[in-house]
Amino acid sequence: MEFRTLVSIPEPTFRIEPLEEMLFVGSCFADSIGQRFSEERFRTTVNPDGTMYNPVSVLHSIERWLNTSTNLTQKGRLVVFITLGTNHVYRLNSTGEIVDNCQKRPQRLFTEEELSVDACVNVLQQTIDLLRSCRDNVEVVLTVSPIRYAKYGFHESQLSKATLLLAVDRIVKASQAVYFPAYEIVLDELRDYRFFCEDMLHPTPQAVEYIWQQLTAHYFSAAALRFLKEWKPIKEALNHRPFHPENTEYQQFLAETRKKEQELLERYKAYGQLSELP
Repeated sequence: MEFRTLVSIPEPTFRIEPLEEMLFVGSCFADSIGQRFSEERFRTTVNPDGTMYNPVSVLHSIERWLNTSTNLTQKGRLVVFITLGTNHVYRLNSTGEIVDNCQKRPQRLFTEEELSVDACVNVLQQTIDLLRSCRDNVEVVLTVSPIRYAKYGFHESQLSKATLLLAVDRIVKASQAVYFPAYEIVLDELRDYRFFCEDMLHPTPQAVEYIWQQLTAHYFSAAALRFLKEWKPIKEALNHRPFHPENTEYQQFLAETRKKEQELLERYKAYGQLSELP
């Protein structure tokens, strides 16, 4: 007997290689997954302009990042994860502009709106086109955040997620991106309150770890999986905090571990198309 529903994860059209350049933009769920990639020594940029929740703010953030990035002339691939949280936006009444942050200004200065499915599709396509105009080869992974927005009311939050899911589905069917079902994994496969934090809204570190395991199993190349296995003992050694860090023996141990780290990065350097070690 099966006592839980397992989510089917579509196989992507590409595989993530060791040490690749990654960009994560979107809700706080993007922060969680992006941080994990950073810990595994990928060249990772996570929400360079702060946490973003709706498609328009994601587009604005990526526009600003591309305008200030010093790496735009490089060849090679960039893997981009976009995590959408809501279709609600706030428009500044005086200019009609959709803002990314109200900056604690009075609510009366803004009008809250809900983006339609068509509007979300249009903005997502603009974002993908912009990324591909700046890099030779960009792979885009779309996800919908499993974090519910209680301030809208749970029914309204589900309607918002449904709008995002419909928009993402249209982009994926047009072969413009792939979809990783983090939303479904948390709400269908891990549908137990032990996988949620005290606020009963955010996934626990255990839930994020499970999503990470599913992501690596389906999206990582054989080389990337091999790198993770070799990197794990080195990472654990570097994270060890001794009682007496100034001890000569520990300093020697640390130096030897750092040497192993550099040797490992050098061996996998070609996979990530690195010009220099991180």
